[in-house]
Amino acid sequence: MDAAQQEATARARELQRNWYGEPLGALFRKLIDDLGLNQARLAGVLGLSAPMLSQLMSGQRAKIGNPAVVQRVQLLQELAGQVADGSISAAEATERMEEIKRSQGGSVLSNTTQSTSGSGAPTVKRVVREIQSLLRSVAAAGDIIDAANALAPTHPELAEFLRVYGAGRTSDAVAHYQTHQN
Repeated sequence: MDAAQQEATARARELQRNWYGEPLGALFRKLIDDLGLNQARLAGVLGLSAPMLSQLMSGQRAKIGNPAVVQRVQLLQELAGQVADGSISAAEATERMEEIKRSQGGSVLSNTTQSTSGSGAPTVKRVVREIQSLLRSVAAAGDIIDAANALAPTHPELAEFLRVYGAGRTSDAVAHYQTHQN
């Protein structure tokens, strides 16, 4: 690799750090390790070709162009956290990966049938998952728990929010959300 290629790769990795919180090579390697995948399986779940995944990991390509793939990455990060903290089993994780693979992506702000109820409003579970994905894209579950512990003495409600949405199960976060909506 010549100096220009090394500079381009370093620039791509810095952009990835800004966009995704860390270079995609590190992020994807964590997902592979935490979820027991290989690169081909990860590419399949994300909806990327194996060469595209390789280019993103190596820094030859900086950005994931498809927003649905970005969302699948976030969902897999959430899943990896749940596997790591023991809140879901390996079998449940495998089943969830199949759901993630089939997901079309989208945001709570979109008005698609997948992310909304019959009334056109986002479903509670969808809103909760967006909150979880946002928190987990900012920090790892362990760091969120550390922050919650630091806040607990002076701001117990905020600490609870961080624990429930940042490191808890989706079902617990849905219950918390519903309790605090009225």
